[in-house]
Amino acid sequence: MNRRDFVGTLPGLAVILSGQNLLTGKEENLPISANEYNWVTFYNRAGKSWGEDWDACLAEFTQTKIPGFEPSIRDAAHLEELIPFLEKYQIKLPSVYVGSQMHEEDLAKKSMEVILEIAEKAKELGTKIIVTNPNPIQWGSGQLKNDKQLLCQSAYLEKMGKSLKGMGIKLAYHTHDVELQAGAREFHHVLQNTSPENLSFCMDVHWIYRGSGNSQVAVFDTLKMYGDRIVSFHLRQSQNGIWTETFQPQGDIDFVRFAEEVKKMGINAHLVIEQCLEEKTVQRTNVVDAHKISYSAINKLFNS
Repeated sequence: MNRRDFVGTLPGLAVILSGQNLLTGKEENLPISANEYNWVTFYNRAGKSWGEDWDACLAEFTQTKIPGFEPSIRDAAHLEELIPFLEKYQIKLPSVYVGSQMHEEDLAKKSMEVILEIAEKAKELGTKIIVTNPNPIQWGSGQLKNDKQLLCQSAYLEKMGKSLKGMGIKLAYHTHDVELQAGAREFHHVLQNTSPENLSFCMDVHWIYRGSGNSQVAVFDTLKMYGDRIVSFHLRQSQNGIWTETFQPQGDIDFVRFAEEVKKMGINAHLVIEQCLEEKTVQRTNVVDAHKISYSAINKLFNS
């Protein structure tokens, strides 16, 4: 199961001082998290089912010493299932990832209702960011949204972000590769037609790279264009176009330079490990050791 299929199963800072206030107080130093999808891919490779036994899964997660977890949440009831185990293992939840459908009004209203319900429960756990990637019309179809659908999507992202802001939570826009097709019109439309105070940006660095034809130029241009809206980074590395088992500073993306630029720009974003596996990823270690390596590398790179 790839990330697109996984997400498809779900329904449905700063360059200048004002940008640095996107996350204020303790929110500026949110603990590093690991995204849930990493674990799905590692478990799949091992012939196991992530989430089948939350007690066992999160017990293994704690062995990595990563303090935060970014789960992909379907609805408020799904989050409720996790809470006893998050509390048992003292795992923090700085952010959650929620799929959405925003390009048609009826779908957008439903997605907004679901996300606001999740937010009410998540804020009790200290969640500060909800990341959403509005679904394409159909995963893998290549069908792009038309102008009317894009206008609907940006309008509802703005509206939902405003509602979440009133709850003390930031809505962060995330992309895969499809949003970068056709001149990246969907990607740019969303960020050009919403307000920074209501919609932040979760920059998934490798999807920007891959979606732009494996271009580091696009990665650094995106950082330059939208750095003042970034509240979260999803971090993944590859070698020769294939996702690696662990995050390393040097690879297809020069993360040493990237981290230097982030620091130079004063961006203080939430760091989320999303070092997933794909079909051709070379197997060298297990899920716990791989995450320990990735956590150490990212912590050293961005926080030293």
